[in-house]
Amino acid sequence: MKTRRFFFAGTLALALILSAFGGYLAAKEKFPTKPIQVVIGFQPGDTDNLLRPFTEKMPEHLGQPVVFQYKPGASGTLGAALVASAKPDGYTLLANTVALLTIHPHTRDDVSYSLQSFVPISAVVEVFAVISTQKNAPWKNLAELVADAKKSPGKISYSTPGTFSLPHLLTEAFCDEAGIQLTHIPSQGSGPAVTATLGGHVNLGITALAPAFPHLMAGSLRPLAVMSEKRVPALPNVPTMLEAGYSTSSTAGYYGFVAPRGTPQEVVEKIYSATKKVAEGHKETIVDRLSKFGALLSFKGPEEYMAILKKQNEIFGNLIRKIKSK
Repeated sequence: MKTRRFFFAGTLALALILSAFGGYLAAKEKFPTKPIQVVIGFQPGDTDNLLRPFTEKMPEHLGQPVVFQYKPGASGTLGAALVASAKPDGYTLLANTVALLTIHPHTRDDVSYSLQSFVPISAVVEVFAVISTQKNAPWKNLAELVADAKKSPGKISYSTPGTFSLPHLLTEAFCDEAGIQLTHIPSQGSGPAVTATLGGHVNLGITALAPAFPHLMAGSLRPLAVMSEKRVPALPNVPTMLEAGYSTSSTAGYYGFVAPRGTPQEVVEKIYSATKKVAEGHKETIVDRLSKFGALLSFKGPEEYMAILKKQNEIFGNLIRKIKSK
């Protein structure tokens, strides 16, 4: 009898273990069972344009809608903070931009999160800043600009989307590397900075490529360099900062998806896999759509994306501390 009781008890215990394990596997396989929200900390018309080619196709591989949730405010940090404090279950993601995790935590006292508050899923889009000037400006290339700036420290002015924006930080790095002094006139966005350059209110516009691109193509602005390591297909004849010998200011920006810290690895992997399949399966269409914004398809997985974010967090943190100390 004892043997029989032990046998039944053991069988019951095994059944319970297998049932629990099966339920665990089923739970893993079920994700997602409802729509996935991608929080955008800005108004429609920028970040969503770059990520929409992915979110439109991700449901094909996830079986659920992937929808944008706009939470504009505080330069995007309102939306980032919302995601940082969200339940880490994969249903609330952040549309990460250039500054949200690697610049704003160093510049804003009201930011309640850090890079460590998130886990990266995938970077999907690469964007660049460009140095441009009026078509009748005396500089035909970056070397001529540097030579003139050395003769007249502070005389040449430039506008960016704002203080501590990526173009501003990269320009400060460029000035340090080149041993020159330029005068910063911040604007309220890339569009106004381009307008200020076109109108001759500043000598240089250092902005995202997209708002400057139509004017570069029309010839009303002259590109001097792209702030990247590799040439941009949209401007194949324009040299990069790296080619000119300036490495720190050769930093591209990445847009991608991140999740709250603590999101299960299997969930991260499933969303990553979906974005990878979209990037591979719709490459031609995505490249074409992104080219209209001067952006490139540039897919990075979780580990590579985190390595990029950590490197930029260090670079930008050091630059910001240096600027603040001046």
